Amino acid sequence: MSNHDRSIAASAFKARCLALLDRVAQTGEPLVVTKRGRPVARVVPARRAEPASLRGSVTVRGDIVAPILDAWEADR
Repeated sequence: MSNHDRSIAASAFKARCLALLDRVAQTGEPLVVTKRGRPVARVVPARRAEPASLRGSVTVRGDIVAPILDAWEADR
């Protein structure tokens, strides 16, 4: 636990959990949850995943414009 981490008792965390999670997400400041004065958990903001690029993920082989099936009986 670093010196600038805020801490809160587990009972208080339980009562204010959603608001505290919102605050951690907004400020980026970690929060240490304690039980009987001892740290038991550290709440940190989740890393935001960058959207993966699809560039290069598809390989095209052959003619992608030509029909892939024989003519249907309805077409005859």
